Amino acid sequence: MMKIAIIISSTNSETNWNAFRLANFCLQQGDEVKVFLIGEGVDYEKTSNEKFNIKAQVSTFMESKQAQIMACGTCIKSRNLDESVTCPLNTMKDLYEIIKESDKVITF
Repeated sequence: MMKIAIIISSTNSETNWNAFRLANFCLQQGDEVKVFLIGEGVDYEKTSNEKFNIKAQVSTFMESKQAQIMACGTCIKSRNLDESVTCPLNTMKDLYEIIKESDKVITF
């Protein structure tokens, strides 16, 4: 089992859809996956659409006990957004800990 960190800093729907597809594939391989949303990445759910259904991928992701989503609280607040289950407030310290403990770090 690997510990994988996926950092999303984009609002591109295809990019984020692929990030969560990869996250779900990693979970199927038995890995632990943590996704950290930063910058415009905290707006990722707004770009879900019929072709790139990010919400469906996130729903599948959240079903696993080996999966976790975290988000930059400063980035959320700077956009006047509210935290949610799929975009919870976290800190740079949390991002640091994810990077430190992960075997692989992937950015989108």
